[in-house]
Amino acid sequence: MRKIIILVCFCIVLIFALIFAINAKKKENKQESGLTEVKVAEVAHTIFYAPAYVAISKGYFEEENIKIDLTLASGADKVTAAVLSGDVDIGFCGSEATIYVYNSGEKDYLVNFARLTKRDGSFLVSRKKYDNFTLEDLKGKTVIGGRKGGMPEMTFEWALKENGIDPEKDLTIDTSVAFAAMEGAFIGGDADFVTLFEPNASSVEKQGLGYVVGYVGNWGGEVPYTAYNAKKSFIKENPEIIKGFTKAIDKGLKYVKNTDSNIIAKDIQEFFPELSLDDLTLIIERYKTNDAWPDSTDITKEEFDHIQEIMISSNELDKKAPYDKLIYQGN
Repeated sequence: MRKIIILVCFCIVLIFALIFAINAKKKENKQESGLTEVKVAEVAHTIFYAPAYVAISKGYFEEENIKIDLTLASGADKVTAAVLSGDVDIGFCGSEATIYVYNSGEKDYLVNFARLTKRDGSFLVSRKKYDNFTLEDLKGKTVIGGRKGGMPEMTFEWALKENGIDPEKDLTIDTSVAFAAMEGAFIGGDADFVTLFEPNASSVEKQGLGYVVGYVGNWGGEVPYTAYNAKKSFIKENPEIIKGFTKAIDKGLKYVKNTDSNIIAKDIQEFFPELSLDDLTLIIERYKTNDAWPDSTDITKEEFDHIQEIMISSNELDKKAPYDKLIYQGN
């Protein structure tokens, strides 16, 4: 009995010793790598965000001593909740979300510090083929447009108004469908059109269930459509992380701008293993052709004002939020 007790005690000591050794090794590896882990929540997983995936795959973050822990939080509301709660360090979503947070009276509000895209990323997909589609063709039709108050839906409505179409009287926009369910709702429903990001738009086309007839981004104009944000306190306490993070994203943008689509496809295929290189290349080229990505991460006052004009037009904003508070200037 005594031998059994000694053996059990020995096993327990051995287990604790192994756990200690493993934790020590992890700590040692982290110290040796010199990398600071940064938790990031992205609003969607789409090829529209190719420059960010390039920055990860090409090691641009490691060059800035940053290790990215990327998670998906579908919807800008979920991204902002994750950042505000401290579950993640940095959020990535439409900059309209930071305006909502600021206007709610949050003291430690979210500040945008780097944009990744400069226009809407969704394509208008039709159930039937049009040879010469115009927005006038939407009159009397039903469109699955995305979540009310979300940037895709607001940009779409703004584009309609700019072209003399009343979003409430001239057509029906279904805002009840969650972003992640829009493709399935269109395929399984009877709506005439749907706005979809890639690779969903191409997926519908490939199945022979719809046709891309236009790019909402071209109709909506230039805005800081999706940008990285963090709590005001985090930015103040971690200026070097923000600086390095921004630099890595900037490298990703420049790489995508100056590199052939087929090469970019190989760089980011690990993030989209379900797609062939040919399909991935075509989608990247579609975004490049439509000028979806900016030359730099900078957010101008003019662009920030425009996104708020779109929000005001959709009755989602009463007054503009201050540019100097919600856009980080690096000081």
